[in-house]
Amino acid sequence: MPAAAAPPRPPAPLPPPGPAPAPAPAARRAVQELRHGAGIGWSLGALAIAALVLAPVVAVAVMALNPTDNIWPHLIATTLPRYLTNTLILALGTGLMAAATGAGAAWLVTMFQFPGRRALEWMLLMPLAVPAYIGAYALADFLDYSGPVQTALREAMGYASARDYWFPRIRSIEAAMVVLAASLYPYVYLLARAAWLEQSASAYEAARALGTGGWGLFRRVGLPLARPAIVAGAAIAMMESVADYGVVSYFGVQTLNTGIFTTWLEGQNAGGAAQIALVILALVALIMLLERAGRRRARYHQSARHPRPVIRTRLTGLAGAAATLACLAPFLVGFVLPVAVIGHYAIAYPQGWFGPGLAKALSHTLTLGGGAAVVTVLAAMFMVYGVRLSGLRLPRLLLPVTTIGYAAPGAVLAVGILFPLAALDHRVADAIEALTGRDPGLLLTGTGFAIIVAYVVRFFALGQGALDAAFTRVPPSLPMAARSLGRDAGGVLRDLYVPLMRGSVASALLVVFVDCTKELPATLLLRPFNYETLATRVHEKASLEDLGNAAPAALLVMAVGLVAVALLARTNLGRGRG
Repeated sequence: MPAAAAPPRPPAPLPPPGPAPAPAPAARRAVQELRHGAGIGWSLGALAIAALVLAPVVAVAVMALNPTDNIWPHLIATTLPRYLTNTLILALGTGLMAAATGAGAAWLVTMFQFPGRRALEWMLLMPLAVPAYIGAYALADFLDYSGPVQTALREAMGYASARDYWFPRIRSIEAAMVVLAASLYPYVYLLARAAWLEQSASAYEAARALGTGGWGLFRRVGLPLARPAIVAGAAIAMMESVADYGVVSYFGVQTLNTGIFTTWLEGQNAGGAAQIALVILALVALIMLLERAGRRRARYHQSARHPRPVIRTRLTGLAGAAATLACLAPFLVGFVLPVAVIGHYAIAYPQGWFGPGLAKALSHTLTLGGGAAVVTVLAAMFMVYGVRLSGLRLPRLLLPVTTIGYAAPGAVLAVGILFPLAALDHRVADAIEALTGRDPGLLLTGTGFAIIVAYVVRFFALGQGALDAAFTRVPPSLPMAARSLGRDAGGVLRDLYVPLMRGSVASALLVVFVDCTKELPATLLLRPFNYETLATRVHEKASLEDLGNAAPAALLVMAVGLVAVALLARTNLGRGRG
């Protein structure tokens, strides 16, 4: 007789309700070390980096409020009202033009299907590769009295001189608005396009079912949904126009930025330059506050379900041609015209490629831009990681504040960097001479060191933003596991985070390098004597109306910018390309 089967084993009793069990001792020790022991050193380092990034802005405020020669009364009575008025007009005009152009182009490529739409979707980004000052040189050369447009007009109509006909004045504040808007509208285009693509098609379908169409659909549905994005893009365009020096100086528009150059270099008054710089900082802060107020009460949420993509309306005939021309116009003005004019001079005057100083300017650009990009990304990585390790509140509060350098114009940062750095430079030189008996010269301001400092402060926000987002994408369980296996904080960063963030680190290096290559005001003010970069070479040659020798450097700057635009397009235009 077979043996009786063993009774089934009763299920294990459920654990009593209550808090989750405590983590293993190794993991608990890792957490405590992460928050307290190892995090303190990283936190102090993060605070030191934040202090260095913010130091130039603080120095500007201190110099402006305690000047050696107080010229506030003189500035207010003479030039400051003109500088401020022109700057406000330029910023508002550029912001409105960029918003209208960028939002209009984004709406067309998002909502409609028309001839050339897929190519234009990429081409609309390409003006970002052209610095605004290069666009100004090209526009002036193309439309000035001796340019091809007016020359052809005189020949066609039989005019003998400019007195025989009327033509808009090219070197004016209106032309500066056009050039800046043509260079900056892609910021609005990118943000507005992303905002409309993130919305479900149901909102537009409901509006159409209620009888709304055409202009009403844009005004009542599309514009409110994308208003925060459009306002943010317009604010960026306005701040960039306030920071511009190359366009306004070439067109003879007196703004606050040109006032810094005039007061500092011609008037030899550092305090007055700092006071004008403080006005610029206040204006930039006002633009930022207005941008936040403009979208403060706007709350737009996506559906919890995956949104249905927008089905584009096909445009044919005159409507399709009009949409194509509307998107083609900003691309022609912002990219094709500068490239065509500069390319013509580069071909017509090939000796410019072998002109004295071009190779050295290229070498300086690569050295300064590459060095600044590496320092910026390493400092941003250290700071973001230190803030994430820290249990202290102060580093977390300072992290967003360090982005103020990107909003501050290069000329403002130059004021805040040069004079404190020059004082330190003289003390270092005196100390070395006292110890060795030999004068080493100016080691900090007599080299490219001050320019690298300005680049790091100016573009620290780019590196910090990219790396902060990259750190966020790493699951918290991975560093905790590494710590429980014996890795210290530095080992976790080196062996875990950096390999996982390799693509973001490379992108941050490229973006910072490209912006350093194009930076003009800070480089002009901080460079040593006879020290050229590609940007300063373009500016100096073009200011002398020598576009033949300016063209090679300008083409190199645009070529570098195109690499960054290609990366940006690949990252941001992958969605919605149906």
